[in-house]
Amino acid sequence: MTEEDFEDDLSELVSAEDFLGYFGIEYEPSVVHVNRLHILQRFNDYLSKGADLMPDNAEAKFGVYTKLLQQAYQDFVESDALTEKVFKVFHMHEPQQTFVSLDSLKK
Repeated sequence: MTEEDFEDDLSELVSAEDFLGYFGIEYEPSVVHVNRLHILQRFNDYLSKGADLMPDNAEAKFGVYTKLLQQAYQDFVESDALTEKVFKVFHMHEPQQTFVSLDSLKK
């Protein structure tokens, strides 16, 4: 497999199921159905963290991607989206309350 072939293959993958199938990872459909975006985001986060260490060889890169996707999937087998807090919205604090007096609105 060449680097170009690998990149072409990746560009055709559109769903979590596509990625898991391409990398030969067995999965439970019910886990993926509920967490597909979380799994893909976590996979992307793992890839970003290791970008500097990514091998140049397409076959070695395929192995690294497989391992990272397996870990991203496993994170949601063992936990849930609320606990893992992958997306920014889960890190936001409670809504801020602002007091606006009636007097300030009359001005």
